Amino acid sequence: MLTKRIIPCLDIKNGRTVKGINFVDLRDAGDPVELAEIYAEAGADELVFLDISATEERRKTLAELVYHVAEKVNIPFTVGGGISSVEDVDVLLQNGADKVSINSSAIKNPPLINDLVAKFGSQCIVVAIDAKKIDGIWIVHLMGGKVPTELNLFDWAKEVEKRGAGEILFTSMNNDGTKNGFANKALARLSTELNIPIIASGGAGTMQHFTDTFLEGKADAALAASVFHFKEIEIVDLKKELKKNEIPVRL
Repeated sequence: MLTKRIIPCLDIKNGRTVKGINFVDLRDAGDPVELAEIYAEAGADELVFLDISATEERRKTLAELVYHVAEKVNIPFTVGGGISSVEDVDVLLQNGADKVSINSSAIKNPPLINDLVAKFGSQCIVVAIDAKKIDGIWIVHLMGGKVPTELNLFDWAKEVEKRGAGEILFTSMNNDGTKNGFANKALARLSTELNIPIIASGGAGTMQHFTDTFLEGKADAALAASVFHFKEIEIVDLKKELKKNEIPVRL
């Protein structure tokens, strides 16, 4: 079993870290640069920053944030939100991001995945997929989970892999912020049907949930926000617990 990764996620709105439940009811969770530094020192394997209110005008703001984060951390970090072109990615990578995450733009313009992979390499390109289980079917949503599409999670994930993406960040909208555990059945199916790493997102509430998503969900990495932001789980304690359960992690 390859080493499993623990990834704190910082949802950014107007330059602040926020956290909600089922993609709504946002509350402030602190300064993103300070949190990034704390997580890097606490043993996080990677960080993810998602500008959930990104627009073209705010691209400069996000680039500045990336630059300040890069000054403070020595672990890989991924940036997403409002990225829709090769130029957007170029700016973020030049300012210190290691990877970028695209979501709505990939759905609206699938060849963008191919273009980004051709220019920057698959190791740089993460495709985020927000999906909600409706009447037993996982439906992909865009615009921060606000707009349902006609895409099925598993079909879209396979297309994303085919187009060269390096990994998939799957967020279950049903589980997001509930602290009831990850969507392990869907994750296990993704991990079985695809050959690229799958990052589990949505639902972390206890250390057991992380253990379950690695063993039952076969996830390659687990991403969480509020349990880390509000000190409900310390990363070092989590990793010790995972190690106890014979899940390989970097301590």
